[in-house]
Amino acid sequence: MSTVTLEQALVITRGALQHASEVSAAPLTVAVLDNAARLVSLQRQDGSSLLRPDIATGKAWGAVALGRSSRGLAEVAAARPAFVSAVNVLAEGNIIPAAGGVLIRDAQNRILGAVGISGDQPDVDEACAVAGIKLAELIADCS
Repeated sequence: MSTVTLEQALVITRGALQHASEVSAAPLTVAVLDNAARLVSLQRQDGSSLLRPDIATGKAWGAVALGRSSRGLAEVAAARPAFVSAVNVLAEGNIIPAAGGVLIRDAQNRILGAVGISGDQPDVDEACAVAGIKLAELIADCS
């Protein structure tokens, strides 16, 4: 296995939304991208606002593109804002440096893709992503 499959993406989404229900999260959008940053699955809960699909996808896209979670990208952005701004120009604005984009890894530590979630506070989005990845029996990388 070298990339996240549709079935895994659907399990991740179900797990993320299940966790969201358990913590009474606001309506979420869940984007799962493969290791080439191509969209595999995008699910938007009723009531999730207009830009949430773009934000969720941007969190996951940035994680895959730069090999670290969107939380890690936010930390880099805080320390080196000009650098992240320049990288985001190269990425045509596709990077969202806020928690909620989590790398998906296999048992051999290979990146299979990423999940990006938007709709609640960034920490809640990230917790939902981690829960979904764990349900799919894969490894969540928030670093």
